Amino acid sequence: MSHDRPDGQGTVLVLFRHDLRVSENGALAAAAQTDKPVLAAYVLDEESEGMRAPGGAARWWLHHSLARLSEDLEKRGVRLVLRSGAMSDVVDDLVGEIDADTVFWNRRYHPAGAAADAAIKSALRERGLRAESFDGQLLHEPSRLQTGAGSFYKVFTPFWKAMSAGPDPRAPIDPPRRIAGYDGKIASQTLDELFPLPRSPDWAKAFGEVWTPGEDGAHARLESFISERLDDYADGRDFPAGGSTSGLSPHLAHGEITPYQIFAALRAEAKEVSSANLAKFRQEIGWREFCHHLLFHNPGLCEENFQPAFDAFPWKSDKEALRAWQRGRTGYPIVDAGMRELWQTGVMHNRVRMIVASFLTKHLLIDWREGERWFWDTLVDADAASNPANWQWVAGSGADAAPYFRIFNPVLQGEKFDPDGSYVRSFVPELDKLPDRYLHKPWDAPAQVLADAGVDLGRTYPKPVVDHAAARKRALASYDAAKEAQ
Repeated sequence: MSHDRPDGQGTVLVLFRHDLRVSENGALAAAAQTDKPVLAAYVLDEESEGMRAPGGAARWWLHHSLARLSEDLEKRGVRLVLRSGAMSDVVDDLVGEIDADTVFWNRRYHPAGAAADAAIKSALRERGLRAESFDGQLLHEPSRLQTGAGSFYKVFTPFWKAMSAGPDPRAPIDPPRRIAGYDGKIASQTLDELFPLPRSPDWAKAFGEVWTPGEDGAHARLESFISERLDDYADGRDFPAGGSTSGLSPHLAHGEITPYQIFAALRAEAKEVSSANLAKFRQEIGWREFCHHLLFHNPGLCEENFQPAFDAFPWKSDKEALRAWQRGRTGYPIVDAGMRELWQTGVMHNRVRMIVASFLTKHLLIDWREGERWFWDTLVDADAASNPANWQWVAGSGADAAPYFRIFNPVLQGEKFDPDGSYVRSFVPELDKLPDRYLHKPWDAPAQVLADAGVDLGRTYPKPVVDHAAARKRALASYDAAKEAQ
């Protein structure tokens, strides 16, 4: 950083990254309390070492979420400037352009982002500027939560017990009512320059029917979940057609709502909701924290096996099978429904995510990294911690991972969690007229049943790309071979 600022009253620069909200925002609240003019900035950093560019679906979300954030800040008198480039360079430029003497931000926990922020803080302070960071994204600081042996947790249950043993999370921070905004001239990129919306084709055309990006959308989603679905969460969350999940994951991923706000809302409803449902949902928030804990201590989580033993696993390169999986054309209805839901809505039900991930890594023996990259590009809730941690969990290579020999049978999973076929019929309409008993295994249907349903296997709907029994046997043999190779 090169600009030198003379002593005197300056401006406060507030950086936004994964915290696209005005309430429960420590950095913004602190800026308001200085009584100095404030400028907000969002920086798209795809240049700094180790930073991962947002995927296509996340870019759609960011476009709309930043539009809402800009409106919310404008109501309080603050402008939002958009820039792209290496974070340190952009901050340096902005500090000089607005004569800033203070820079605030909310902490990031991705190792590359955290390292960049630490370097920026050090450089700013060396120049006599005030630089401070605040919490909000996580309920705990990953650097501080350690085992009795002084290491980080690698198993969820003791991690969750340690988290739960502490005091209740603090109350959320109220949003500032009015802020003295910076009124000088400042250049800004546009949303269309930073995150252009897809056109020709508009592959995200249905996203807006499902999602409302932004802080208001996040709180509306939380309120409807608590009032309409939380009371069935523990039992209903595994059924993709039931709608019992919260739908908060993209809002959390982009920081439109925080765990502090969620836990506060849950505390307010504690007398009205069964303890089992509350405990289960809190635990799911805890799993998200666990994933961030793993990423903080393992910067290569999206590329490197957490369990080095899996480095010897004989993954297969099969572009045709990978493409069939991506397009929802595997011939297994529950898998295909999940992959099509992902493409159409930018999200996938959690139970089905496990089924499709198991199918890719165990039925097709395709490296989990291929699936992680596809999800990163197609999920509106793509999260640098949860995405790779969950893929490695299913593949068997991760922390506290499901054992490799746990291979989901997609037929049984479909029959158990989509018994009337509502979910499959929603996303695989070519099977709509098949009777329930054959919906999850159309290859078993008699020729006349298929004909009556208008299904021509291999033409209107694909035949299975692999036989389940044979695939299971092959996967276990590959696992044994990998163990012998160690």
